[in-house]
Amino acid sequence: MAITDWPEDERPRERLLARGAASLSDSELLAIFLRVGSRGRSAVDLARELIGHFGGLTRLFAASQVDFLAIPGMGPAKYAQLQAVLEMSRRALGEQLKQGVTFASPGGVRDYLRLHLAGLQHEVFMALWLDAQNRLIAAEELFRGTLTQTSVYPREVVKRALRHNAAAVVLAHNHPSGVAEPSRADELLTNELKQVLALVEVRVLDHFIVAAQTPPLSFAERGLL
Repeated sequence: MAITDWPEDERPRERLLARGAASLSDSELLAIFLRVGSRGRSAVDLARELIGHFGGLTRLFAASQVDFLAIPGMGPAKYAQLQAVLEMSRRALGEQLKQGVTFASPGGVRDYLRLHLAGLQHEVFMALWLDAQNRLIAAEELFRGTLTQTSVYPREVVKRALRHNAAAVVLAHNHPSGVAEPSRADELLTNELKQVLALVEVRVLDHFIVAAQTPPLSFAERGLL
């Protein structure tokens, strides 16, 4: 049955307008984005299949163009629209970071990092460089690695800190395995970076590990800084 044949108070778009976006499921929100389904499937049915195929919204958002277009009914226009929505979300959160707003709420930083890192299939190490008022100067990918590891060079991190004239930094990297638990190597690297950055008067405020299956882990909250 097409969504237009559903009772009006059960249609995702009408429910969103009446009750707010938070009242909808992941599939219903994605169905509004898709607008239409395919033969024999409503937009909600298609949305459920997409989420099931990729294993969640996070991995769907991180899907490559090739993987996305491999799904029947998904074309270049839909992929472009999805990427535009994601980039607008990143930029909106980035604007808040530049105003220093989200550092009063760690959830905002987590959202920003998840949009950048959670669904990636390779490791990325990035830095959020901050000024003396904890406003974002730049969000920068510093190193990129393989499925299981990446190499981080403290000397290069210090050079980037000086380049941006940063007063503080939030470090972050992802675990493609899906679990945001720090390894011993993660802890040792964080301590080393904290020490070398202190020599140039740059404070390490936090280090986040981002993964698709669990919330981002904060070293500061774990008492690891």
